[in-house]
Amino acid sequence: MEYISTRGGCLPTDFRGALMQGLAPDGGLYVPAAWPQLTPPKPNQTYIDTAASVLTPFMDGFTDEPTLRTLLKDAYASFSTPDVTPLKPLAPNFAVLELFHGPTIAFKDVALQLLGRLFDYQLKKTGQRITILGATSGDTGSAAIEGCRHATGADIHILYPHERPSDVQRRQMTTVHAPNVHAHAVRGNFDDCQAIVKALFADEAFRTAKNLSAVNSINWARIAAQAVYYVQAAYSHAEPVTFIVPTGNFGNVYAAYVAKNMGAPIKRLVVASNRNDILTRFFETGKMQVTGVESSLSPSMDIQVSSNFERLLFDALGRDAKTLAATMADFKKTGNFVVPPATLSSLRNTFTGVRCSDDDTLTAIACAERDYGYVIDPHTACAFHAYEELKETLGGPVVALACAHPAKFPEAVEKATGKRPQLPEALADLMEREERFDILENSIDTVKKALS
Repeated sequence: MEYISTRGGCLPTDFRGALMQGLAPDGGLYVPAAWPQLTPPKPNQTYIDTAASVLTPFMDGFTDEPTLRTLLKDAYASFSTPDVTPLKPLAPNFAVLELFHGPTIAFKDVALQLLGRLFDYQLKKTGQRITILGATSGDTGSAAIEGCRHATGADIHILYPHERPSDVQRRQMTTVHAPNVHAHAVRGNFDDCQAIVKALFADEAFRTAKNLSAVNSINWARIAAQAVYYVQAAYSHAEPVTFIVPTGNFGNVYAAYVAKNMGAPIKRLVVASNRNDILTRFFETGKMQVTGVESSLSPSMDIQVSSNFERLLFDALGRDAKTLAATMADFKKTGNFVVPPATLSSLRNTFTGVRCSDDDTLTAIACAERDYGYVIDPHTACAFHAYEELKETLGGPVVALACAHPAKFPEAVEKATGKRPQLPEALADLMEREERFDILENSIDTVKKALS
């Protein structure tokens, strides 16, 4: 399996290169040169079985299937259910895919518990040392830290926007007292943190000196790992499925697009945005235009520059790397780009965008409890809001993604329902644990010094 850069400015690599580099040397994102095709799962196939089947072609030459199965079993041993991502029916033709049963009670665990094992596996083979660098709006950071804290030969640095994540999200990053873990609060928003990460990866001398690797969903291994739960859920239905995905950075819904391209029976993908609705606006107009990031009740989606959208745009432009590179260069300069009408029409065959205000979020949380007896977090609420908006038109089975445990965002849930959700027992003392983090100015040089 070869991986090529969306921007076409570097040679192809293998899975090992895509994993360890994260971002391509030309600033692009790695994608497979061709989509492997799925073997449909057998009835009652376990999550580990499905994961091994989906991931094996992506990891061609990296490891054998028995070793991969061992890594998968180790990665998901800490999940509270052997189903890993259980599907919970709520009504006829409507179900929720629970992605919050990992150690940090958010969907990022599904990929990052495996990513940490893949890093560790490779580093033990080579004796290398790497610096893992990531930006987070809340959940990626804690899941990355939890997944990589035991990786031999890895130091992990996570940038997050100061005072933006919830208290639970922040403490899950700042209370891990491992010598290789470093949490950095940046005076800015998530897009600022992400821009700094991309700039440091683009600094060839610094990147080489620190042997940088990425944990954000710019790392292909994360996308591949997330495609597994779409495959598992899609084949659990007799008809093609519509997935409703809360997303800001486009990584989670892009993983569904990957599963669809591999042959999973997926009908449509609904992109559920919060008030930072750049993705919804794009699917409405064909224009991607950055505006100011606004704080919301769903902070993990407070994003304007959706880095994984580049992968989708690469396909939408016919895998024309030259055109894609020029488009992204213009986007960086001007903060906007427009796709041709035919390209937008093609994308609309698969994607629909729906926005969700904070008031809509609270209403959705309250309605989910009233109508289904089911408590949801404010990100999942964006998916439920989209379902209510579109349910008369979608047809067939619909699956909404529950991306975080409601206890990660207790204030919003309590405001909507009058009841404060409790953390799972393993995290019951989280608010009493000692925090360790530093506060950095929104500056590439300041962050570079912090990593030195």
